[in-house]
Order: sequence, then C-alpha cells, then structure tokens
Amino acid sequence: MQFTATQKRAATWCLIAALAMLALWLLAPALTPFVVAAVLAYVLTPVVDRLDHLGRGRLPRVLAVLIVEILFILILLSILLLVVPIFAKELPLLREQLPLLADRVNSSLSPWLAQFGVKVSLDGKSLQAFVVKYLNANAEDALGSVLSSLKLGGSVALAIIGNVVLIPVVLFLLLKDWDRFVALAVELVPPKMRGAFDSFIEEADLVLGQYLRGQLLVMGVLAIYFSVALAVFGFDLALPVGVFTGLAFFIPYLGFGLGLLLALMAGMLQFGGLYGVLVVAGVYGAGQLVESFYLTPRLVGERVGLHPLVVIFALMAFGQVFGFVGLLIALPASAVLLVAIRRVRASYMASKLYQN
Repeated sequence: MQFTATQKRAATWCLIAALAMLALWLLAPALTPFVVAAVLAYVLTPVVDRLDHLGRGRLPRVLAVLIVEILFILILLSILLLVVPIFAKELPLLREQLPLLADRVNSSLSPWLAQFGVKVSLDGKSLQAFVVKYLNANAEDALGSVLSSLKLGGSVALAIIGNVVLIPVVLFLLLKDWDRFVALAVELVPPKMRGAFDSFIEEADLVLGQYLRGQLLVMGVLAIYFSVALAVFGFDLALPVGVFTGLAFFIPYLGFGLGLLLALMAGMLQFGGLYGVLVVAGVYGAGQLVESFYLTPRLVGERVGLHPLVVIFALMAFGQVFGFVGLLIALPASAVLLVAIRRVRASYMASKLYQN
C-alpha cells in the first residue's frame, strides 16, 4: 500500500505527539516544577515587559524580574495565610463544642428518625474524646512520619523543599530570557510552516489571555460576594473565608468544595445550630448559580469556548498525569488544544478527503 507525502507527514507528527505524551507521562514528577514555572513565566512576562518599558531602558531586566517575582511570592504567601486564622480559631472550638453539637443533633434529629424506626444517639463526651484522641494521634503519627522520612534519607522532605526552591529559580531564569527561549523555539519550525505556526501561536495567546482575564474577574467578583454575604449574616471569619473561596475558584469544583467546607465548619462552630448551615447553603448555593450560569459563561466560557464536559474531562485527565498541578493547568492547556482542534477540523473540512 502506497502512502502519499501528506499521509506520511501526518503519521510522523502523530508519532511525535505520541512520544511526547509518553515522555510527559513518564517524566511527570520531574517535569512538574518546570511546567509550573513555565506557566507562571507566561503569565508574568507581560508584567515584566511593562515594568521594563516604564523604566525606559534605565531599569535592568534582571531587576524588573526580581521585583515582579518577589511581589508574586508575597501575594501567594498572603493568600495561603488566609487559611491560618480559620484553622487557628476553629480547631479549638471544634474540640470544645462537639458535645453541644451532638446534643443538638440528638434533640432535633433523633425524634424525627424515631418515626421511621431508626434510633440514633450520639454521646457528646465520647465523641469529643475520640476526636481529640484522633487529632493528637494524627499529629504524633505525622510527626513520626516526617522524622522517619528524614532518617531514611528525607526523600519526601527533600522533594518538597526541592520544588519550593527550584520553581522560583526556574521562574527567574525563564522570565529573564523569555524572548530568547521563544526565539529558539520558533527557529525549530520549518520555514514553510512558519506562517501557520505564527498564526496558531497568536490565536492561542489570544485565547489564553482572554481566559486569564476572565478567570481573574470571576475570582475577584466571587471573593467580594462571599465576603460581603457572610459578613451580612454575622460570620466572624467572613473576610478570610470569603476571599479564600473566591480565589480558590481558580481550581474549578475543588476550590468551591474547599471554600464550602470551611464556611460550613465556621458556621456550625460559631452559631452551633441549623442557622449557620442554612446561611452557608443559601450564600454558597446562590454564588454557585451566579458563577455557573452568568459569570463563567460570560467572562470565561464564551471567550474560550470550552464545553462543561470538556472541562470535567480535562480536569480528570490532567489531574491523573500531573496531580494537583494538573488541575491548575488543565483549562489553559485545554484552551490551547481547542485552538489546535479547530484548525485541524477546518483543514479536514476543506480537504478533498472530506469533500469526496
């Protein structure tokens, strides 16, 4: 059977793509910090370029990179520290109020279940003792695991510390020489394909820019909404819980789940009854509806064009390959793949193979 030049070229590119995917799968643990740094470099490069432009050549690019990276790290640390006051305040309350919560469940839920022949009785003191023992045991086990890991060579600890150190270093190098790396990558493209490649990169860059701007708008609106809504109903931790929930929406579904869990825990421990649960259910239910049916479709979905089924599949696939980092890059990477699929489809529709 004879193959045409076009078929041979298509088979070659398919083989290259398959080998690349296999390499990514095999080297996923080692590539993770480089992938994270590359994504961050893509996002932060326009900021460095703008700062470099404002300096009008008098500000060295290295200094501009340092300023942008330090500010980014400070912002990231500030976001992570939002969770600290939540757990610092709620964990002691969790130990103290478990008997009260158990008594309230007994008084409200047990009579209702008894009508159906189900008998439920919660011993608050025993439950409190169990949870305290469990938390203390877990803390001891966790400390023991860390010490054991350090004694056995510290592979886990070294991996975490290595990534924490490696990502900023790689990010700095990428930001400093981003234009040079891009130029080297473009040189690998055959001259005959340069026009199509430049067009694809331009469209992909436009889609990614629209996604990032839309996602930032969604996160900002939701952070304000959840903070204000929880504060209106008297939540002491309205600001940290609300801001964390809004920012966590950058990770679809998982971010909302974490924010909801924190809010439920805060509501139950502060108000100790059905009021906190109902408020959280109403506030977060309304927020999810607004986000799903208005904010994300208008600010992100219409610009990028990803179907909800594609979003779910992308999250599962990238999460399986890259773990937690895969959840962060799933949608941006899917947006770029969507541009490629559109072009392949348009090429196929215009080919003789389809028309015949």
